[in-house]
Amino acid sequence: MLLGLPLAGVWMAGYTITTYLEFPPQTHYVEHAPFSWPVFIGLAAIVLVVVLPVLFRIGRARSPRERGVALNGDSRPKAPRTVRRTVPTKHFPWWGWIALGAGGHFWILAWTRQLWFAPFQPHTFTPLWIAYIVALNALSWRRTGRCLLTHETGFFLKLFPLSAVFWWFFEYLNRFVQNWWYILGTEFTPLEYFLSATLSFSTVLPAVLSTEEWLASHTKCTAGLDHFIPIHFARPQPAAWITLALSGAGLFFIGRFPDQLFPLLWVAPLILLISFRALEGGPSFFPEVESGDWRRICRLCLAALICGIFWEMWNVNSLAKWVYSVPYVDRFHCFEMPLLGYAGYLPFGLECAVIAELFLKRQK
Repeated sequence: MLLGLPLAGVWMAGYTITTYLEFPPQTHYVEHAPFSWPVFIGLAAIVLVVVLPVLFRIGRARSPRERGVALNGDSRPKAPRTVRRTVPTKHFPWWGWIALGAGGHFWILAWTRQLWFAPFQPHTFTPLWIAYIVALNALSWRRTGRCLLTHETGFFLKLFPLSAVFWWFFEYLNRFVQNWWYILGTEFTPLEYFLSATLSFSTVLPAVLSTEEWLASHTKCTAGLDHFIPIHFARPQPAAWITLALSGAGLFFIGRFPDQLFPLLWVAPLILLISFRALEGGPSFFPEVESGDWRRICRLCLAALICGIFWEMWNVNSLAKWVYSVPYVDRFHCFEMPLLGYAGYLPFGLECAVIAELFLKRQK
């Protein structure tokens, strides 16, 4: 559905198919709508309606008054610890220091233009993000005595090839809306572009899931979300059929109405996977939500947002970079990304977890 429906939609509309399959993508063929205050305000209101109750709940749980009531015998259940120290440790590991040093080094190289480094200048993204991933694993190891890199090495290494395939799907869907495109700083052959991009894309899942594991060691960041709003569908299959039909129709028309349907780029894969899981009667990807436990969902959203901030920050002065053109909301940029665009990272964090669970068996 992700591959076929958008292409079928533009083909039936009479558009030239080869335009959407150009590789490397260079032609800008989507004319986006200008900035619109009503649309901006409406989308911002939707984001705030979703995010503010969560932030309010966390702030209330962390307030001195609420903590004092809980300590004095309040009947409300305490939030269980989500991470247990397996090996008490206080020091930062040596390999973490190497990662921090390498990350700082490649950050400088990415943002400067030195003649001796010119042949490698477009390729700083991958080593910079590998350094980030290792450093985040070192932070988790320091706090809990374990991390993906050292204690789930097989799962951790499998994330890299899976991540590359995973992000190529988003690159494909972006062909139909052209919300971003790449400025490479040099000419790439199709093979060079594929290899360079695949290496860069391979760091996405390890970065997000390593960040989520580090956040799991900070229980205060999800305080109060262990007993939040329970969500349970009495009849999940009819709901799944409806969402499946709506998302399928949206994917079919996304190339014909890119300005109106571009948010599907970020939510359609998640909706499809959850819907198919419900239709086959399998276990939910997020079963804890049925009892009102939103901690893991919050961590995944926050992890993707943290990674997104680093992605956009490191991108802004790099030679090989991407730029955005988002209809209706392309204003108030934070780095290259328009401000409301960061909301797309929230469902993206959930998609990262779903893909990892669906294709990889994680030993705990």
